[in-house]
Amino acid sequence: MSPIVTSLLLGLTAAGANVFGGAIIVQRNWERSYLRYFVALGAGFMLATALVEMVPASIQLRGGYAGFLILGGYLLVHFFEHTVTPHFHFGEETHADQFVHSHKGYSVLIGLLIHTFFDGIAIASGFLVSPALGWIIFIAVFLHKIPEGFTISSVMLASGRSRAFAWGASMLLGVATVAGVMTMAVFRHEVSFGLPLSAGVTIYVAASDLIPEVNKEPGVKMALLVFVGAACMFLLDRFVHVR
Repeated sequence: MSPIVTSLLLGLTAAGANVFGGAIIVQRNWERSYLRYFVALGAGFMLATALVEMVPASIQLRGGYAGFLILGGYLLVHFFEHTVTPHFHFGEETHADQFVHSHKGYSVLIGLLIHTFFDGIAIASGFLVSPALGWIIFIAVFLHKIPEGFTISSVMLASGRSRAFAWGASMLLGVATVAGVMTMAVFRHEVSFGLPLSAGVTIYVAASDLIPEVNKEPGVKMALLVFVGAACMFLLDRFVHVR
């Protein structure tokens, strides 16, 4: 199976996780507390994946220029999420007072669309470099996809939108992920740009978005799950390279 076909299938899988996360918040009978464990595991796995796998591979592809692209990816998400469209996690539960105006919900949606688009870029870029890297990046992306769908649906509900609209917003995140994969399918020869940019985005999401959420939780359980996530990446990395 070609790297692009594999990327597309896994991009659709990741998109499905966005939709599933949206369904969690839309259905009142779902238990939501366990999603925080996904956040902690995803943060550790993503951070380890970006620093141990994506950054070295980016340097091999672009040499010294990779650092500028990685920084560019990091600053790009910062610009959209915290300058143009301030982004929050767990909107309905934690920030309900900050989403009384509908335009706030739209601003968060724009920020997350940028983020999920680069999720697709990262998956496809990884498979274009090597199957092992592609699988590791996919798992890193997948681990935070359900909380992502949960986030945008909760934000939309907190801004006064209907449950159907909130679920539709999570579907848009899935579409953006697939669009990222398709973009790399068209520009596959530009993987030396796509991988370092997506590495910067991954570092930002893990270190600046997810880790702060973990740090808000009392006790050590959530913090330890970050280490578990990183350890899982190292185990997977060892397995796929041995294979």
